[in-house]
Amino acid sequence: MDIVSALRTFQRVVETGSFSAAAHDLDVTQPAVSRQVAALEGHFNTRLLHRTTSGLSLTAEGERMLPMALRILEAVEELGDATGSDGVMASGKVRLSVPAPLGLYLSEQLGDLLAAHPKLSVELLFREQSSDMIEERLDLEVRLGSVADSSLVCRRIGWTTAFLGASPAYLARKAPPRTPKDIKDHECLCYNRAGDAATWSFSNGSEDISVRISPRLTACSAVAIHRAALAGAGLAVLSHIIAVPDIIAGRLIPVMEDFQPSRLPITVVYPSRRNMPLRVKTVLDFLTDAIGRDPSMCASGMGWQQNG
Repeated sequence: MDIVSALRTFQRVVETGSFSAAAHDLDVTQPAVSRQVAALEGHFNTRLLHRTTSGLSLTAEGERMLPMALRILEAVEELGDATGSDGVMASGKVRLSVPAPLGLYLSEQLGDLLAAHPKLSVELLFREQSSDMIEERLDLEVRLGSVADSSLVCRRIGWTTAFLGASPAYLARKAPPRTPKDIKDHECLCYNRAGDAATWSFSNGSEDISVRISPRLTACSAVAIHRAALAGAGLAVLSHIIAVPDIIAGRLIPVMEDFQPSRLPITVVYPSRRNMPLRVKTVLDFLTDAIGRDPSMCASGMGWQQNG
């Protein structure tokens, strides 16, 4: 029996509350999970879990073993980090929730991560609003703007860059706004990121200006707003990730360039920094590096600039 693997399986069963959920997260079969836990119980000659029709619960012995198991797993993962040993590799599934534009950016780079870690898998969930991480068994979630949940560990990994823009067809009908107060005369397409679709915020470098708008279209998907803007439905604030290719191609025109949309912090959140599995730490490091490689998402970045 590989005791480290068995302890990791035991940990995931406890975290998820079922053999089937643990099997799904670890990308193995449910019988394989059952065999691992049974082997662990046999090795220590004690029952670790109560199995009933209503679910699973720890025995008294299981409650005593769990914190020791977590310390062992943490030590093994730290040893692997310190030595760079191929014997300790990131393995299992990581459930990662991200806003759609950022998810599109990350999906182009995930191939390199998975190639470097053959036993690792990632379930990428596109979410525009915050999730209940415990209820949905998320390992990591990327959020834009302030994070109100004080129970989560937060790591700021970058900043957004966005543009206010519209299609040439729309701007042929409506003169582009020059200042934020001019926006009231326009059709506004709003990405309802966190329940507030009535305010847009801008900065000219010396002051921040918020304007109340009456959106003609709201959607909880940035991709939907992007497509509506391309179709000529109105003005939209769009992430540089999805806007820049269309700006270069002339399908979108940035307007009001003296007043850029205010930048929002990009934060990755997770339930606890203690006993973080190597699979989660590996993806967290990937996120930090991927965001850092884009100058438009760096803290000191001035945003994308079109040359020529």
